[in-house]
Amino acid sequence: MTLLLAFTPAEADLLGRTADALCAYLGKPVIAEIVAESDEGYEWALFALPLGPKDEEGDAPRVQAGGPGARFLGNCGGLDLSDGQAVDCEFLWAVQLSDLEGVRYIKVDAHGEEVAWTDTLTDLLPFDLHEAEAPPDEDEDDEEE
Repeated sequence: MTLLLAFTPAEADLLGRTADALCAYLGKPVIAEIVAESDEGYEWALFALPLGPKDEEGDAPRVQAGGPGARFLGNCGGLDLSDGQAVDCEFLWAVQLSDLEGVRYIKVDAHGEEVAWTDTLTDLLPFDLHEAEAPPDEDEDDEEE
C-alpha cells in the first residue's frame, strides 16, 4: 500500500534538528526515526533514548528503534547505527501524521496516549527551532559610509 501521509523533507529535517537539540539538552544520545505504517497509510516519528546493557528494567516504556532499512533523523547522538541492528530504547514520545481536518500532527506521549493535535509541527516540539535572522554584514555598513 502506498503511504498517503508521509513527512516532507522539511518536516523530517525539523524533527532531526529536534532530536539533535534534545541530545544537547539531555546530555544523552536521542534516536529519532521515521516509521512507516504501510497497512494504515501513514508515517510517524519516534523519539527514544538508547538503553545500555547495564540499564535496569523499570517502568519506563520501551521500544525497538532501528533495524534493516531504518530511517533515522538527525545525528542520532553520535551513535553508529549503520549495522542495521535494532536498539532497545526508552520511548520518549512520537509525532503521528493525521488526515483529520485541521490536524496534520498528533503527539503521542510515552504511554501511547494522544496528548496534542495541531496543523503546525512546531506547536508540538519542545524547542523553537526557527532560523534566526543573520546580523547585517559589517563590511556592507563600511561601504555605505
